[in-house]
Amino acid sequence: MNDEPTRSLAIGQRSLGDPSISFPLFPPQTAGCPKTSGDEIAYPLEVAYDYGAVPADLFDRGVKAGLRHWAPLLPPLAPMLNLAEGGTPLLDLPALAAYAGVDVETFVKDESRNPTWSHKDRLNVCAVSAALLSGAPGVVVASAGNHGASAAAYAAAAGLPCVVITTADGPPAVRAFVSAYGAAVLAVSREARWDVLAMVVDRLGYHPVSNRTVTHTGHPFGPEGYKTIAYELFLQLGRRVPGAVFVPTGYGELLYGVWKGFLELRDLGHTRTVPRLYACEPERRGPLAAALRAGAPAAHVAARPTAAYSIGCTTSGYRGVLAIRGSGGEAVLVTEAELESATQAMAKAGLWAESSGAAALAGLRRVADRLQPEEGPVVCLSTSSGFKNPDVCEATLRTTEPSWSAVAAELAGLGVEVPG
Repeated sequence: MNDEPTRSLAIGQRSLGDPSISFPLFPPQTAGCPKTSGDEIAYPLEVAYDYGAVPADLFDRGVKAGLRHWAPLLPPLAPMLNLAEGGTPLLDLPALAAYAGVDVETFVKDESRNPTWSHKDRLNVCAVSAALLSGAPGVVVASAGNHGASAAAYAAAAGLPCVVITTADGPPAVRAFVSAYGAAVLAVSREARWDVLAMVVDRLGYHPVSNRTVTHTGHPFGPEGYKTIAYELFLQLGRRVPGAVFVPTGYGELLYGVWKGFLELRDLGHTRTVPRLYACEPERRGPLAAALRAGAPAAHVAARPTAAYSIGCTTSGYRGVLAIRGSGGEAVLVTEAELESATQAMAKAGLWAESSGAAALAGLRRVADRLQPEEGPVVCLSTSSGFKNPDVCEATLRTTEPSWSAVAAELAGLGVEVPG
């Protein structure tokens, strides 16, 4: 069996607004499809492949860290970009099935085990590779969270300058990540981020690895990295397809990538079904749910406050609509109380997830009565570590006197049962 990486079989870019419209593989169309997009809706592109040339043993090679393992079904990856992303564990946690109220196998795919503690590393190994292979002088990203930290890490590994356009209230852990990687950080008002990103692209020629269109299109190569989650799930479940996958959803790139990965598994003859996908969004935002309700390719919603800042988007993209409709799934809106409850349940099971990462479990609990055991296992994607939450910061602890009476009193106050 051949375990050596093989070359990319990517052959071009294809418009999701009209799949009959195609473009060369390079340069990446980072401003959406120029032929189908307009002033109100922008359509993204995806990467097309020569599926007939996929090695027959590709899915017999097991699950490994490093996306280069899946090179034939990914856009070209720069040789030096390998931070051992991917290969994250699939955890069987019956306590969370009981919490959600489902009588079905329930697993958590823990994406916090990636190099920068989030799923975004799968996207950025592809997007930053595109920047390097395009000859760009640097990388620019507009993000106050996981995406900025990840882009900074992969730009550093590529030897490229990186500009991270953020807001002043970003999470402390993310700021620490970005600073450690040597990125240039610009804090601007939330509404000015996209204008500043455009300035850096236009004036410096930096390669954008985040969105720059009126509705979300993002980078055409990035979501291809998320397909590898589907490949890993298939193998980790013993070559089975889940009945349902619950996905924390902001712009819908992760959702779309997972769906496309399962489509490829089916079309290559390895499976016969595709799981239903549930997009789990905070109720205080939920642009994908709004787009589906309106029968629109994308939607804009008001910016109401939510703890799930990583998926608290006000604008959606067409990828999410395609994934939900194509999989027969739905968008599930979860309340702030449900997010907090799910976060606590995961912590009690040994997983400290970012509030956004717990949205999948909250969504599962919301629709638990609709799931049937015979449909197969359920997977919740946990996208990031709790260290990324905005309220995580240094705190000064009160010093306890080193006497048993003082220790006992302090422990009792913290809820520990202490004999009288």
